[in-house]
Formats: sequence, structure tokens, C-alpha cells
Amino acid sequence: MPTPRSSAAAASTPRGGTYLGWRYKVVLPPPGPAPRRPAPTDAETLSEEWIAGQLDSEKQTNRPLYFALGGLGLFALLCPLLWSLRILPGSLALGGVFACMAIAAPVVFALVQSRQVVAARLERAKERLEQERAERERALHDQQREHARRYTEWQAAARAYEAQPRWYGMTVPPGTSAVIVVGGTDAGWSALLTTIGVSRLREGGDLTVVDLTGHAVARELVRLARRCAVQPRQWVLPADLPRMTLGTNLDAGQRARILSAVAAASGQLEEVDADETLLLRLLEVLGPDVGIARLIGGLRALVTPEEDAAEDDPALALLTQRERARVRERCADDPGVRERAWALENRLSPFEAVGTRADDGAYAQVKIISTDRASGQTAARVYGTYAVAALSELLEARVPEPVSVGVRAPRVRPDRTRSVVVCGAETLPAEEVDQVLAAAAEGGVEVVLMFRTAVPAALERFSDPSCLPVVMAQHSGAAEVADAVAAVPRPAEGDPQRLEVHRLTEVIGAAVGGTVAEPDGAEAEEGADDDLLFPSPHTESGAVIRNATAAIAPLDLVRHVRSATAWGRATAQAAELDTPVSADAEAGPSVRGTGLDAEALRELPSTAALVLAPDGPVVTDTNPGILTLSTATLATVEDSRNTCTGGDVGHSGATGPAAKNPARRESPEPGSETGRPRIIAPDGRPPADTAGGFGKADGPAVPKSVGAVDRIDPDQVPPNLGPPPERLDWRV
Repeated sequence: MPTPRSSAAAASTPRGGTYLGWRYKVVLPPPGPAPRRPAPTDAETLSEEWIAGQLDSEKQTNRPLYFALGGLGLFALLCPLLWSLRILPGSLALGGVFACMAIAAPVVFALVQSRQVVAARLERAKERLEQERAERERALHDQQREHARRYTEWQAAARAYEAQPRWYGMTVPPGTSAVIVVGGTDAGWSALLTTIGVSRLREGGDLTVVDLTGHAVARELVRLARRCAVQPRQWVLPADLPRMTLGTNLDAGQRARILSAVAAASGQLEEVDADETLLLRLLEVLGPDVGIARLIGGLRALVTPEEDAAEDDPALALLTQRERARVRERCADDPGVRERAWALENRLSPFEAVGTRADDGAYAQVKIISTDRASGQTAARVYGTYAVAALSELLEARVPEPVSVGVRAPRVRPDRTRSVVVCGAETLPAEEVDQVLAAAAEGGVEVVLMFRTAVPAALERFSDPSCLPVVMAQHSGAAEVADAVAAVPRPAEGDPQRLEVHRLTEVIGAAVGGTVAEPDGAEAEEGADDDLLFPSPHTESGAVIRNATAAIAPLDLVRHVRSATAWGRATAQAAELDTPVSADAEAGPSVRGTGLDAEALRELPSTAALVLAPDGPVVTDTNPGILTLSTATLATVEDSRNTCTGGDVGHSGATGPAAKNPARRESPEPGSETGRPRIIAPDGRPPADTAGGFGKADGPAVPKSVGAVDRIDPDQVPPNLGPPPERLDWRV
């Protein structure tokens, strides 16, 4: 299997890359049928018919001589007979005999010579046939040796073809600060969100999710995190506003911008500057760390006349008489202060309990902020604006939040990859979308914005080189999205395999459907199931569930995805759809082509995503269960191309350096096991503290090769061909 094992492959994929899904791609072409073994030709021999023909021809040629010889013999016998009968004198009879003998001698010599010529001709024919048979045997041996070499190459190519991965990781390209997702269903977003969570859990990164859909699309991510011994910290707004400290530990200017953005989300955007100025003045008087409840009290003081003590007003009761006077004095120069204060109070009143019952504030690796479905779309817009605006300010500040006295400061690695995912970003104001993207670009944080509909704030960023557009199934506005996709620059000639949808993608998307994002009313039942599954703060393997954990070994992550998520279980049941075919078998129609037009975007499966990569659009399956397949790898297609070159073998012979040297193909990797998923980290650094070769490594250690790997060119990395061949039976 062509998986990156060299330092070159490690350098090609940055550490901590975010996976968006898996791309189906057959890198090594099928080698074709096995070369046919050369069969020996029929041996040529001197047939009896040919020999009889030669003798018959010789007889027909010598027949006159035989007749002449016979006649001479009769005449020679007749002469003594006539002499005995006293017909001829003895001298004439004797002369006649001698004359017959003189004439018969050359005839006999000619007959004997003819017989010798025929025998020599037969001997030469036998020698010629022997030479031809020896030549054919030599040619047959040469053909058999060539067949043995070509068959060995074909066998190595066939094993490489059958053992190669077919699902390659699709990561966010380097230099990309944001991913813009347009379209999709709850199931598709759940799959994409879980896949992003796999990326962060794998390397111990930080993940923050803002779910404004109200459909619990982060349910599978929560289950996976708990199975990985990571306890996600969840807030469901507005019920959990008292427990949330987001946005309360910032300076006065940042808090004023956040609260003014919240007020603008439910009011008029042109008043945001005036609202921010008024809030800044109140924070100057009451202090930058004042709670929102007291801030609302300051706004109430601007509305209430000075002569009205309003002792029964709970908001004003939070301020002293001196503070009320200072507030009125600081904000008295604003002509419309009373109307603006009244409007701000109404818009900020839902947030007066923020941080009033906050927990210890310890660091959590996975944080999920979601809105209650019963609150409505308007409330989701307001609460989402508060969360995203506060996150934007935190990203711009790039300083650790102060912790309470007696609380240990969170230990965050400086190289920890941080990701922020906003589900339902179409409900946010366009200004907040711009703000969070700018803050992410400056703070080095990956931001994934998921838009259910094709809003202008999303489509206009398809041409931004710092953003990666991703298109999922479109139910409305497909024509606008298709026009935006067509406007994205891409190579003139594209690989047709980049726009292929696998049958497994369609089956899993239809099978899982909406089961991964049930309504919030089912939370109680799921919580009861989780309590039965986790009756103590330990996983089923005995690991202590903590707020954060180090990197998780890929094989452990595969096991957790298969057992804890609905995606993993459904993919395991349908794994036979991805069973690799043999090299000499004809593959069935497991993939179908798609396009970039509006109709093709409507027909995309729920987990399929069209990633508009810099090198062209690629159809990607966001299903995290793909990771559990034996044909999946964490390496990308580019990594595999850089480490292995395939060629066609068979009747046409082998091509390419990998085919010319079968030892490079057949060199097994140390520690390979039969039947285990071939999951290879794209950085090519298998850790050394676990038995399977996975885990956390202290340095860029490279596995030590043995056997044939030591004798190959160090610039050519041998592919992983999977398990070794079956042992030959010596009894046969």
C-alpha cells in the first residue's frame, strides 16, 4: 500500500492538519490479467509417410534401371542355356555373359549410389529436425525465464493494487485560514463536525463548536470525545448562560464591542457605533469587570429620572446613589441617551445572568456552545452573535484569559492546533462573519463556517485564496451556488476521478439519515443511555475521563469511532461495499460520476462534499466511519504519489521503477499485522511507545527497516503491501 514513510512525505503534510473527509481514489492502476505461460510447440519428426514417399520416389526413378538389370540377367542366363543346346558356340555364349556383366556393373553402381543418396538425405533431415528442436527448446527456456520475471512483477503489482488504500484523507491546504461550507443536511454537518473532531482529538488540539441549528449536530462528536476519555464542556443557551464565562474576562473596549454587536443583531445596524460608545462610558464608570446585570442597572439609571429613587427596582438596586449620579453625569452629553439606553436594556436583558454561576473555569479541550431549538431563530441569532463576537475578540487578543485565585492555570501547548466551528452561520450578521474571519487569520486559528443557505456572505468568499470553499447537498439556491462554483478558478484539465461518488457514500448517508441529529427532546433519553454507559468518570476501558488529553493513537481512534459513533457502526455493517477486488477481476460499478451544475449539487448524498481545492474540485466523503475501513489511510493522495509510482504490467510488461524492482514492492514494513487497518499518519512518524507502532513520539523517529528494505535506494520508499504471502507447503 503506498503510504508515506519518508521525511519527504512528512514535510509535505503539515502537522495538525484538519481533515474534511476522505477521497476515493485508486492511485495504482490495475495490472491487468496475469501473463500467460508460454506453451511448447509440437515437436516435428520424420513421419513414416514422408520416408515412404522418399523411398517410393527413389523406386520410381530407378525402375528403368531395375528393368534393364533384369533384362541383362535373363540374357546372361539365356546364353549358357543356348550353348548347352548347341545353338550358340561357347565363345559367343561366354562373350554374351561377359557383355551382360559389363553392362550391368554401372547399372548396379548407379542403383547403389541412389540408395546411398536417399539414406544421406534422410540423415540430413533428421539432423535438421534435431537442430530445430534444440533451438525451440532454447527459445522456450528463454520465454519461460522472461515469463517468470514478468509474472513476479505482475504478482508484486497485483498485491500492491489489492493492498493499496482507496480512501485518502482530504485535509485543509496550508495557508488556508477558513473553510466555508455551503449547504448540507444535519446528517452531513454531523459527519463533517465529527471528522474535524477526529483531527483535533488525534493530535490533542483545541476545538470550539458553536451550534446555532438547534438540532444537536454535535451529538456524535460528544460521544466520540467521551469514548476518547475527553469530557466536552457544553453550554445550551439560554439555560446555561449563568455557567458561561465567555466574554466576561475581556477589557472594556472588547466587551463594549461584543454587547453592541448583540444589540445590533436584534436591532438596527447603523446604531452600533453609538451603542458601543454608550457602553464604553458605562464601563468607564462601573469598571471593566462589571457584570451585565449591573451594566443593565446603569442603563436603567439613564432612563430613570434623578428624583425617582426607584427603591423597588432590582436593577437600580445593584448601583449605589453615587454610581447612578456618575453614570448620568458621564452620559448626559448624548441627546438621545434615554431612548438608546432603553433599547439597549431591552436587547441586553437576556444576558444579565452571564457568568453569575460560573464553574472553576478549568481548560477544556472540546467546548460546545449550542442554542435551544425552542428559543427560535431570532434568539439563535442573538446568542450566536454573542458567542462568535466573544470568540473573535479572544482570537484577536491572543493572550490567556486570567484565572481565578486558587485555580491552576490551564496548560496549553504552544503548538496546539485550535479550530472554531460555527454551525448555522447564516443566522449571524455579515459583520460578525467578517470579524471572525479576520480574527482567525491574525490569530492563526482555523475557522469552519457552515452556512445552510447560499447567503452572499458565503458566496463572495469562494474567490478568496485564504478560504477553502466546500459545497454540500443543496436544497435551495443550487443555481446560485453552481454559478459561484463555476467562477472559482481551476485547472483546465481535471482528473475525472476527482468527481466520482462512491456507492458507500450514498448508502451510509441514506442509512444514517437523521438519526445522528435528533430533536433536543431526545436529550434526556440519550443522557440516560450515557449514564448507563458511563456510570463512573471512567471509560469502559478504565481510563479516567478528563477535560483534555494528549494525542490519541490512530488505531485507538479507529476503535473509538467504530464503537462510539453511529457513523462507525453503520460503516462497519456496509464495509462489504468497499471490499477491494482482485487484480485480474473486473470491478463493478462502485462509483458514479457527478458534475458541477445545479442538478448535480442537488443530487449529492448527505455526507458528500465538493471541496474546491486549489488544484481543482474534489468530491469528498465527510463520513468519519470511513476511517474504520481497511482501505482507508490518513495520508493524502499527494503523499502517496510522492512515495510510490505504479505502472501497468501483464501482457504489455511492467513499467516504472517500482515494477522493475519487485523487491521494492514486496518489502513488508516492520510491525505490520494481518487484518489491521492500514492507518498511516501523514507526518510519517510512528511513535515508539506502543506495541503497534502508534502513540506519542518525542522526536521525529523513523522506523528502522530490516531485510530487503536496507538494500533499496533510500530515495525510493517501498510501498506497504500488507500481510506477507502464504507460506509454501513443502509436502506438495
